[in-house]
Amino acid sequence: MAADVELERVSKLYGSFKAVDDVTLAIREGSFISLLGPSGAGKSTILRMIGGFELPDYGTVRIAGHDVTMLAPYRRDVNTVFQNYALFPHMNAAENVAYGLRQDGVPAAERRKRVGDALDMVEMLSFAGRKPSELSGGQQQRVALARALVKRPSVLLLDEPLGALDRKLRQQMQVELKLLQSQLGTTFIFVTHDQEEALAMSDSIAVMRHGRIEQLGGPTELYDNPATAFVAGFIGTQNFIPGHRLGDSLAMRSERGVVFEASRAIRGLKREAHVLGAVRPENVLLAAREPSARNRLTAKVAASVMLGDTMEFVLTLPDGRELLSRMPRRGVDILPEGAEVWAYWESESFTLFPFEDLESRQGKPWPN
Repeated sequence: MAADVELERVSKLYGSFKAVDDVTLAIREGSFISLLGPSGAGKSTILRMIGGFELPDYGTVRIAGHDVTMLAPYRRDVNTVFQNYALFPHMNAAENVAYGLRQDGVPAAERRKRVGDALDMVEMLSFAGRKPSELSGGQQQRVALARALVKRPSVLLLDEPLGALDRKLRQQMQVELKLLQSQLGTTFIFVTHDQEEALAMSDSIAVMRHGRIEQLGGPTELYDNPATAFVAGFIGTQNFIPGHRLGDSLAMRSERGVVFEASRAIRGLKREAHVLGAVRPENVLLAAREPSARNRLTAKVAASVMLGDTMEFVLTLPDGRELLSRMPRRGVDILPEGAEVWAYWESESFTLFPFEDLESRQGKPWPN
């Protein structure tokens, strides 16, 4: 399918600070893409430049093949849902949704039908007469979504719209947003710093760092094959082990002299390079007796945490560092604090990354 939104070498500066640094991105028509990253990564700035609320200092923004770089927001076929919803407090839900249509001079009869359809789409038709103060946070979010969709934009921009909701409602709205996007076929561009949110809803995710796209791919690709240690730590949780590569092999020696074997090393990794070995907690298994796996360590259980259908064990290694293990709760014994175990994992679940600074190591079980 054709690209609905294109950024070509776009940069945005605030004084000497580069909020967005030479970003090129093509967003497929009818897709759901998330811009994911920590605060200050540049994701909201990109959204505002697509919407016309900010103008790039360099580069080109195209929507449906047309250069809109210098166009005002109202001249672009996009609409935006903000984190604070920005509903007019003196208007009821229907009036809020109708506002943009009224500004565009849409006839009253058509306006009423489109407002009713939009509110029905988000299951808020029965609340049409209520003002924002009479609605819950989730209901206000639905009204804001209806107001954005009623003008039938080709692109919908969502700037952390679920951030103010409680966890359960946020998870519910994630499912509903994805279903709605699938039904409408509208291009959704979603900004979030919540990796679970991005994984749950997106067709593709652009992981951002320091104003650049660190990696672009589908949720499964990013989770299973991260291109950098930063992405590996930001998407999910990682155990990072610092050390040095053994020659040009798929093996490393940790700073404590333990050798670990991997199945993958990031392309371009040099011989004897300073590296971070990475293994996810769900791939770290526990045993009472020494296992035959090549990658194994003795450890003590420092704590165990029940996470719904999984158990997470915080393990203390002989040198005082920590390692995380996460396993399905069913069939797993709750190990008492202080219990001595073997932690082990297969080489297939271990990857070598070029060593990066502390910022890349989001999992933090292996600090300096």
